[in-house]
Amino acid sequence: MITLASDFGSPYPAAMKGVIRRRTDAEMIDVAHDLPRGDPRAAAFWLRFVLPEFPPAVHCAVVDPGVGTDRDALVVRAGAHVLVAPDNGLAMPPARALAERSAAESAGAEAGGDAPDVEAFAVDVDDPASQTFHGRDVFAPVAARVRARLDEGSAAAGPEGVAAALDSMADLSPASDPVDIAFPEPTVERDEDGDPVAVDGEVLVIDRFGNVVTNVPGELVRGSDWIRVNGELTPVAETFGAVDPGDRLVTIGSHGYVECDVNDGRGDGAFELRPGDEVRLVGDNVSI
Repeated sequence: MITLASDFGSPYPAAMKGVIRRRTDAEMIDVAHDLPRGDPRAAAFWLRFVLPEFPPAVHCAVVDPGVGTDRDALVVRAGAHVLVAPDNGLAMPPARALAERSAAESAGAEAGGDAPDVEAFAVDVDDPASQTFHGRDVFAPVAARVRARLDEGSAAAGPEGVAAALDSMADLSPASDPVDIAFPEPTVERDEDGDPVAVDGEVLVIDRFGNVVTNVPGELVRGSDWIRVNGELTPVAETFGAVDPGDRLVTIGSHGYVECDVNDGRGDGAFELRPGDEVRLVGDNVSI
């Protein structure tokens, strides 16, 4: 299959689908076309979370504030998956997550261990029809060409077959230093017993419900009943329903990170937080 993700809204993704459909009959699945506009880091976070749920596929992802500039177009192999994306860091975090999931599934174990099986290629791009819609004129055609090459039979061999297929494409060359995005790590303060008592983190993204997703791993608050979020005492709960409608809570999202939320409301407004803001979590008479 080919998955599509962008910040384009509508109707631009339809044009990309038309380009792909003229070149291949592969199944197409929309991941999202309302990714945060012009924000490759936020897009990388969401795709790192979503794409590993798919079986091997070609993933075409376009959030491209540098469209029309000299930034490269990339094809990135991640295990048996392929990502097609602008060289602005968007592709690399989900590529590592895809490769780790592929390795874990093939080994029958949890992800981790050796470096992820990821390799990036720059695309030799002819002059596109426009300098403002490379989703249609560059990335969709590349995704279709990759899918057609895989359809020739090499994909059955897994990561090795995908690698061989990409190596055989004349318009791809190894990308020596693709742009990467590194998500910030929180700073953890611990007591003399080594238990965490405070964490300084950062807001990574805010979803459409207003839930504030931080970079703080959920295990740091698991087992706590109350913590202070930037000084405000807040209950820690496993579910939204554990607090009354309109009340604030801290919980662990499905992505595994700490969220600052409101039951039947918006956490970004209640906590006055935006992407990139600092957030300090302090335990209140308990280990955080």
